[in-house]
Amino acid sequence: MTKSTQKEAVFSAVSTVLEADSIPVEGNIAPHMTRERRAAVNGILFENFRAGSIELDREYTDTELKAYVSGLQSNWLRKDKRLNGGIQYTAKNPGSRAGSGDTQLKNMRLLLQTLTPGTEDYSEVEVAIEARVKEVQASKIKSKPIDFSALPADLRAKFQK
Repeated sequence: MTKSTQKEAVFSAVSTVLEADSIPVEGNIAPHMTRERRAAVNGILFENFRAGSIELDREYTDTELKAYVSGLQSNWLRKDKRLNGGIQYTAKNPGSRAGSGDTQLKNMRLLLQTLTPGTEDYSEVEVAIEARVKEVQASKIKSKPIDFSALPADLRAKFQK
Protein backbone atom coordinates (compact mmCIF):
# COMPACT_ATOMS: atom_id res chain seq x y z
CA MET A 1 0.00 0.00 0.00
CA THR A 2 1.51 3.30 -1.02
CA LYS A 3 0.96 6.21 1.26
CA SER A 4 -0.03 9.57 -0.15
CA THR A 5 1.89 12.72 0.63
CA GLN A 6 0.34 15.17 3.04
CA LYS A 7 -0.02 17.75 0.26
CA GLU A 8 -1.92 15.32 -1.97
CA ALA A 9 -4.05 14.12 0.95
CA VAL A 10 -5.13 17.69 1.75
CA PHE A 11 -5.93 18.41 -1.90
CA SER A 12 -7.92 15.20 -2.18
CA ALA A 13 -9.88 15.84 1.04
CA VAL A 14 -10.64 19.46 0.08
CA SER A 15 -11.73 18.32 -3.41
CA THR A 16 -14.02 15.66 -1.94
CA VAL A 17 -15.71 18.10 0.44
CA LEU A 18 -16.14 20.86 -2.17
CA GLU A 19 -17.35 18.50 -4.89
CA ALA A 20 -19.96 17.11 -2.48
CA ASP A 21 -21.36 20.66 -2.32
CA SER A 22 -21.07 21.06 -6.14
CA ILE A 23 -18.27 23.64 -5.83
CA PRO A 24 -15.56 23.40 -8.51
CA VAL A 25 -11.99 23.14 -7.24
CA GLU A 26 -10.51 26.02 -9.19
CA GLY A 27 -9.07 29.41 -8.36
CA ASN A 28 -8.74 30.48 -4.74
CA ILE A 29 -11.00 28.14 -2.79
CA ALA A 30 -10.44 29.81 0.60
CA PRO A 31 -13.73 31.77 0.47
CA HIS A 32 -15.60 28.47 0.11
CA MET A 33 -13.95 26.91 3.16
CA THR A 34 -16.57 27.47 5.86
CA ARG A 35 -16.13 26.19 9.39
CA GLU A 36 -18.22 23.13 8.55
CA ARG A 37 -16.23 22.32 5.40
CA ARG A 38 -12.92 22.75 7.21
CA ALA A 39 -14.17 20.42 9.95
CA ALA A 40 -15.16 17.86 7.30
CA VAL A 41 -11.71 18.07 5.69
CA ASN A 42 -10.07 17.69 9.11
CA GLY A 43 -12.20 14.61 9.77
CA ILE A 44 -11.18 13.00 6.48
CA LEU A 45 -7.50 13.74 7.10
CA PHE A 46 -7.66 12.50 10.70
CA GLU A 47 -9.24 9.20 9.64
CA ASN A 48 -6.72 8.71 6.81
CA PHE A 49 -3.78 9.37 9.16
CA ARG A 50 -5.20 6.85 11.64
CA ALA A 51 -5.69 4.34 8.82
CA GLY A 52 -2.03 4.81 7.85
CA SER A 53 -2.74 5.96 4.30
CA ILE A 54 -0.93 9.33 4.65
CA GLU A 55 2.79 9.77 5.31
CA LEU A 56 3.54 10.73 8.90
CA ASP A 57 6.98 10.97 10.46
CA ARG A 58 5.98 10.25 14.08
CA GLU A 59 3.12 9.07 16.23
CA TYR A 60 0.61 11.55 17.64
CA THR A 61 -2.07 11.23 20.30
CA ASP A 62 -5.59 11.90 19.03
CA THR A 63 -5.53 15.41 20.51
CA GLU A 64 -2.14 16.21 18.97
CA LEU A 65 -3.19 14.77 15.61
CA LYS A 66 -6.37 16.87 15.50
CA ALA A 67 -4.31 20.03 16.07
CA TYR A 68 -1.72 18.88 13.51
CA VAL A 69 -4.39 18.18 10.88
CA SER A 70 -5.94 21.62 11.32
CA GLY A 71 -2.58 23.34 10.84
CA LEU A 72 -1.75 21.06 7.93
CA GLN A 73 -4.95 22.07 6.13
CA SER A 74 -4.29 25.78 6.71
CA ASN A 75 -0.72 25.36 5.47
CA TRP A 76 -1.69 23.71 2.17
CA LEU A 77 -4.65 26.05 1.57
CA ARG A 78 -2.03 28.83 1.51
CA LYS A 79 0.76 27.01 -0.32
CA ASP A 80 -0.83 24.63 -2.84
CA LYS A 81 -1.28 26.52 -6.12
CA ARG A 82 -4.21 24.26 -7.01
CA LEU A 83 -6.06 25.60 -3.94
CA ASN A 84 -4.86 29.20 -3.67
CA GLY A 85 -5.55 30.39 -7.20
CA GLY A 86 -2.08 29.74 -8.59
CA ILE A 87 -0.30 32.25 -6.38
CA GLN A 88 3.32 31.67 -5.37
CA TYR A 89 3.45 31.47 -1.56
CA THR A 90 5.74 33.89 0.26
CA ALA A 91 6.29 33.86 4.01
CA LYS A 92 4.95 36.87 5.89
CA ASN A 93 7.95 37.04 8.21
CA PRO A 94 10.89 35.42 6.42
CA GLY A 95 13.71 34.63 8.78
CA SER A 96 11.53 34.86 11.87
CA ARG A 97 12.64 31.37 12.87
CA ALA A 98 16.32 32.23 12.52
CA GLY A 99 18.28 30.52 15.26
CA SER A 100 15.25 28.75 16.70
CA GLY A 101 17.36 25.67 17.42
CA ASP A 102 20.13 27.61 19.15
CA THR A 103 20.01 27.24 22.95
CA GLN A 104 21.98 30.41 23.60
CA LEU A 105 19.66 32.45 21.39
CA LYS A 106 16.54 30.95 22.98
CA ASN A 107 17.72 31.91 26.43
CA MET A 108 18.68 35.42 25.37
CA ARG A 109 15.16 35.87 23.99
CA LEU A 110 13.69 34.61 27.26
CA LEU A 111 15.89 37.06 29.16
CA LEU A 112 14.73 39.87 26.88
CA GLN A 113 11.11 39.15 27.82
CA THR A 114 11.93 39.79 31.48
CA LEU A 115 13.40 43.23 30.78
CA THR A 116 11.67 46.57 30.29
CA PRO A 117 11.72 47.86 26.70
CA GLY A 118 13.64 51.08 26.26
CA THR A 119 16.10 50.42 29.07
CA GLU A 120 19.85 50.10 28.63
CA ASP A 121 19.76 46.42 29.65
CA TYR A 122 17.03 45.70 27.10
CA SER A 123 19.06 47.35 24.34
CA GLU A 124 22.18 45.45 25.35
CA VAL A 125 20.40 42.10 25.12
CA GLU A 126 18.82 43.07 21.77
CA VAL A 127 22.28 43.82 20.35
CA ALA A 128 23.57 40.48 21.65
CA ILE A 129 20.62 38.67 20.05
CA GLU A 130 21.22 40.34 16.69
CA ALA A 131 24.91 39.41 16.84
CA ARG A 132 24.11 35.79 17.71
CA VAL A 133 21.54 35.52 14.88
CA LYS A 134 24.22 36.70 12.44
CA GLU A 135 26.67 34.12 13.85
CA VAL A 136 24.15 31.31 13.48
CA GLN A 137 23.23 32.36 9.95
CA ALA A 138 26.88 32.68 8.94
CA SER A 139 27.63 29.19 10.21
CA LYS A 140 24.92 27.77 7.95
CA ILE A 141 26.30 29.33 4.76
CA LYS A 142 27.96 26.73 2.61
CA SER A 143 31.10 28.09 1.01
CA LYS A 144 31.55 27.17 -2.61
CA PRO A 145 34.95 27.13 -4.26
CA ILE A 146 35.54 30.12 -6.50
CA ASP A 147 36.78 29.54 -10.02
CA PHE A 148 39.21 32.46 -10.20
CA SER A 149 39.99 31.70 -13.84
CA ALA A 150 36.41 32.73 -14.68
CA LEU A 151 36.86 36.21 -13.15
CA PRO A 152 37.98 39.28 -15.08
CA ALA A 153 41.77 39.75 -14.97
CA ASP A 154 41.70 42.75 -12.61
CA LEU A 155 39.52 40.96 -10.03
CA ARG A 156 41.49 37.74 -10.41
CA ALA A 157 44.75 39.59 -9.73
CA LYS A 158 43.31 41.36 -6.69
CA PHE A 159 41.52 38.42 -4.98
CA GLN A 160 43.35 35.26 -6.04
CA LYS A 161 45.75 34.20 -3.33
